[in-house]
Amino acid sequence: MKLRWLQLLLVTVLLAVPLAGCENESSTPETITLIIKTPVQELNSISDPNIRSVSAFLEKAAFAFARQYEKARITPRVITFNYVNEAQAVTGSFGTDSAPDVLFGSFFNIASYIHTGRVVPLDDMITDTIRNDIESTAWKMGMFGGKTYMIPYVDMQNILIYNKKFFRECGLDAFIGTGTEIQNWTLEEWEHILDTLAARLPDGVYPLAIYGKNNQGDTHILSYIRAFGSEIFDAEGNFSFTDDKAVKALTWIRNGVQRGWYPPHPENLEMKDCSELFANSQLAIYMFNNANRALYSNLNHYGFVNYPGNIATTFINGFEVFDNGDNARVQAAKDFLKYLYETEEWLELSAGNIPVSKTVLAKYANRITMLNDFSANSVHVVDFMRNSPNWQGRDDSFRSVFWPNIHRLLAGTLTPEECARKLDSACNAALASGRRDSTLHK
Repeated sequence: MKLRWLQLLLVTVLLAVPLAGCENESSTPETITLIIKTPVQELNSISDPNIRSVSAFLEKAAFAFARQYEKARITPRVITFNYVNEAQAVTGSFGTDSAPDVLFGSFFNIASYIHTGRVVPLDDMITDTIRNDIESTAWKMGMFGGKTYMIPYVDMQNILIYNKKFFRECGLDAFIGTGTEIQNWTLEEWEHILDTLAARLPDGVYPLAIYGKNNQGDTHILSYIRAFGSEIFDAEGNFSFTDDKAVKALTWIRNGVQRGWYPPHPENLEMKDCSELFANSQLAIYMFNNANRALYSNLNHYGFVNYPGNIATTFINGFEVFDNGDNARVQAAKDFLKYLYETEEWLELSAGNIPVSKTVLAKYANRITMLNDFSANSVHVVDFMRNSPNWQGRDDSFRSVFWPNIHRLLAGTLTPEECARKLDSACNAALASGRRDSTLHK
């Protein structure tokens, strides 16, 4: 009897061993490679000056997230891309091992991807604390159909910056502003300033940045097209570049080529070319926003002004999450964003730019350069996009069809009137295509 009991006990133990092994194996966390993508972009951070780019911020935050995450073993992979390669890096990578789970970028770019049906709503990870810490106007830019598809992180205001030295040397002292105030010049003053700079600047130094080689200049050019009061859009939300005011602005832009306002052959220049010219003191006026960190140590050398027509634009930058067919990856991506917005260290890196977090803004307000100037200038900010579909990411998108016509305008192969007609046709076709093909993730 005793022997039989021992035999039964041994069988029970042997049966329990593989069961225990199965239990341990099933409890092993899944391994997930989390793909986080961002364009090459500076981050002007006050809380940690060693963080000088968005990619550096995301690298550090992602690995910290992975170390504390318990639902899965996370292997973060942060991938940076150049702005001109964004469509290839995002929609071009769908269905591959490098498809993004998390994307950081300007809302005016990443909003288009919402219409692919792959960007997931984030309302289930946005707590009341997170939502109440961010201004409602910033949230609205990331919402479609009552759902939140993009979460804001920083704000940047785009204006123009000028080198005071060149203004003094050309006898334009009367137009130099006080401190870091953001000025407004009338169109007559603009023409006087640009003509004077063109006539008096040394050889190899040019008045104003214009670039038409690729899509990097689209919002820059759109701001100039508003110079004479054009709203760009009609009442139905379609483009109206053939409006008299828009044609007048296109004529003004084109005339600048003949009047020597720009570097030679601006149709073949891109943003980095003009950035290098400005950095090398070969350009008097360039674009400026909170991310131009290299300029902040010498702000007394520069003045600031809105675009002609007293126009400024604002770029909300933030995140969205993609569904690549793996629920665990989607959940990890959402949890990563929740971790970012609930962890003081990562949220505070937004200070230096204009943080959207009210808490961060209150803590660092007196250390954020030009914060009061940008705040006062917000009355001049225009909505240049109006949540238009198909802005970016396809061959027929707005950003794909807009710049070739500006390139030809600057090259002199299109008249302003011809350019306006072609812009209306191509850009409204892009909107129509986007509206027709729009699919939202449920």
